[in-house]
Order: sequence, then structure tokens, then C-alpha cells
Amino acid sequence: MIAFDAATLDAKDHYKFLSGAIIPRPIAFVTTVSEDGILNAAPFSFFNVVSSNPPIVSLAIQRDGGMMKDTARNVLATGELVIHLVDEALTEDMNATAARLAPNDNELLRTKLTITPSVSVKTPAIQEAKIRMEAKLFQHIPIPNEAGEVVTDLILAKVSYYVFDNTVFDEEKHYIDAAKMAPVARLAGNDYAKLGDVFTVTRPN
Repeated sequence: MIAFDAATLDAKDHYKFLSGAIIPRPIAFVTTVSEDGILNAAPFSFFNVVSSNPPIVSLAIQRDGGMMKDTARNVLATGELVIHLVDEALTEDMNATAARLAPNDNELLRTKLTITPSVSVKTPAIQEAKIRMEAKLFQHIPIPNEAGEVVTDLILAKVSYYVFDNTVFDEEKHYIDAAKMAPVARLAGNDYAKLGDVFTVTRPN
């Protein structure tokens, strides 16, 4: 076995170890709007479910050189966001929005994606996403480093509206078909993964 004392590692090693070991990770493709009305889109893989009652998801947005990223700033300013789950067909356009642009640039202009109105929030959504969740800010938790500097903005968001493409949702069973969704997950570096083989393990009583 190879072991490391976490206290001896730098931030780069922590990122490499965590992003390489905690895999696969779902990708939240998030749209937000700035106070000036500028639409922003960006992908995040430090993302997961926190609670089903109430329906809360988490989004950890690491700061860049101590500066809050546009998505976090917009969520705090407007209190809302739309989270799109990334599938195979959405991957190329999602990746195009990961470029570092100025705050007043709309990343979606680099894509072929279509904007559509949301129902419960003012933030527009991406029409092509097979699954999206309109959400409102539930809690913001600043995460500091050892020196006390905030390095990550943890966003807890409460889902206010679900939208499913009819190709992935069984209305009778209220069930999402994972195979038809064809989700894409984040690995380390520039690597991604498809769903792959699915197997079932029955929980003990």
C-alpha cells in the first residue's frame, strides 16, 4: 500500500487524489444569470444529492485565485439556478462552456444549444438537456483553507421544478431510464465515462 499524510500534501495533490479516486462523478451543467442580466453556463463535477425531503443538491464551486466564479456569484445575487444533467449528446457543447471567459461573456454562444424559459425561476434553461432541475438557493457555505481564506463556495440548492424528456421518463412508473438517458460522468484530467454495464445487488433485510 502507498499512503500519504494529508497534512503534507499541497492543493494540487489533494485535487489529483480526490478527483482521481472519487469517480465517476455526475456533471451539473449549470445556467445562471448575473445581476446585469448576462446568461452564464458552466459545468461542475463536485456535485451530488444531499436530501430528498426536502429535495436538496450540493454544488461545490472552487474559487479561482481567491475570486468567486461567475456561477457562485450569480446564485448568491439572484438566489436561483438551473442544473442540467449531462448526457452523451450534450458533452461536446458542455465542454465548450468550460473555457475561462470574461464575466460579461455568454458561454452558450460557443455552442449550438438552445435556450428555453424556465417555469419556477427566471433563469433560462437548455432545451437539449434530457433532465434539468430548476432550483433556488437553500444555503451558501464558504469553505476556508488552513489560512482562513475562502477557497470554495458550497451551494446547497432546493429543487423547485423537474423537467424530463419523454424519451428517458416512464410516466406510469415515475421512473428515469438510465440507459436511455446515456449519462456522462467525470473522471480525472480530461477523461469522462459512459454508463457502462449495469448490475443489480439486492439489499439485505
